[in-house]
Amino acid sequence: MFQPHDIPRRTFLGQSAKAGTLGVAVPMFVSSTVLGEEGSGGANEKVRVGLIGCGGMGQANLANTAQHPDVVVAAAADPWEQRLNAVLKKYPGAKGFKDYRQLLEQKDVDAVIIATPPHWHALQAIHACEAGKDIYLQKPMTLHLGESLAVRNAVKRHQRISQIGTQIHASENYRRVVEKIRAGYIGKVSTVRTFNVMNQGPEGIGHDPGTPCPPDLDWEMWIGPAPMRPYNKILAASAYHHGSWMDYSGGWTPGMAPHIIDLPIWALDLHYPIRVHCSGGRYIIQDDGDAPDVQEILWQYPNLTMTWMGNLVNSYGFDFHGEPVPKRRLGIYFHGVDGTLYANYSMHEVVPEGDRMKDRKPPEPSIPPSPGHEIEWVNCIKTREQPSCSVFYHVKVDVPIVLGNLAYRLGRSIQFDPEKEQIVGDEEAARLAVPTYRAPWKFPEEYLKG
Repeated sequence: MFQPHDIPRRTFLGQSAKAGTLGVAVPMFVSSTVLGEEGSGGANEKVRVGLIGCGGMGQANLANTAQHPDVVVAAAADPWEQRLNAVLKKYPGAKGFKDYRQLLEQKDVDAVIIATPPHWHALQAIHACEAGKDIYLQKPMTLHLGESLAVRNAVKRHQRISQIGTQIHASENYRRVVEKIRAGYIGKVSTVRTFNVMNQGPEGIGHDPGTPCPPDLDWEMWIGPAPMRPYNKILAASAYHHGSWMDYSGGWTPGMAPHIIDLPIWALDLHYPIRVHCSGGRYIIQDDGDAPDVQEILWQYPNLTMTWMGNLVNSYGFDFHGEPVPKRRLGIYFHGVDGTLYANYSMHEVVPEGDRMKDRKPPEPSIPPSPGHEIEWVNCIKTREQPSCSVFYHVKVDVPIVLGNLAYRLGRSIQFDPEKEQIVGDEEAARLAVPTYRAPWKFPEEYLKG
């Protein structure tokens, strides 16, 4: 269990500030279901949900979750009072906290939505599991291989229900693509190409002239385990803006690839890649960020190659281009021996290889519709069955992405052993795959083993 002397905190149950110390004993977190109190698990019981991270995506996830008739919004936490108060105004019965750990201490909270900046995801997810809370964790699930495995292992160890916020997985379009690929509709697939592009121009997201930190924002808590830097209003603005800083988001690849490579990993039932190569750089953009404006990843799987193209300075979209104006575009191409299927979030098309698909009929729909990504999570909290995008599935999406960023950082390929879940033959890469958090926050290494 984490202890308060490991982690900075302004208050711990209102005592730390008075005592002038962080050494106050912390009670062990015990699930309300373990205590025998009314809580999640029963088919007719209410699920009391808390929100950690009150930005736009968190509020959207909470609104979708609150549509479930058995959900009660019980609490919210954010180090920025303005954002926290916006949620509390919508849900008057909810309790508010600036420190997420105080929310996790509440026995009348069964589950939490975690929609903080990505550098917080792993630690908050693990702490939530330790607190006996089920989790809905926004993507990217993590930023490092060690975090990927630790979150997965924490969910397993504490027997929590988890869902990663790749809501496009719930779409009907994705279901129809999966059915076609699995039925062999375009023949055996040997190559998959994925991309996400936009054009921010040389100016990128711009420059903060030195705006002072708002008095109602606890910047120390916002930064948390990541490297400290002065307040920047652009960085703090939104998830879109976080994507320009590697320390706080991992760049745009972790921001968008979870939605996009999810489709081929689902359709082709891919496990982990065996080799990962990444190239790119910051070639054009000159703003306050440091993320690459061009990033290309090649993932080698047994008998299949998958690629990723990320570009922030050109938005050409291939078959998805449409009107020739700068805009965000994305897509997935499955290249089969008999044809190519290309898709984005809302549509897909098939291009045959000559007459190789002559008289071939697409399969009948077989994958049931989703009730909604967040609603599925709530239903699974009640049945105690893992939903479709639990950490046990999504780790296969997350690991290729974090390995791609590690290969970019190192400037060389990484070989990976899927069975051992280990980087092979590169001691430096293996060491850097486990993050070092800013003191006094500590990465929970005890969860590196399942």
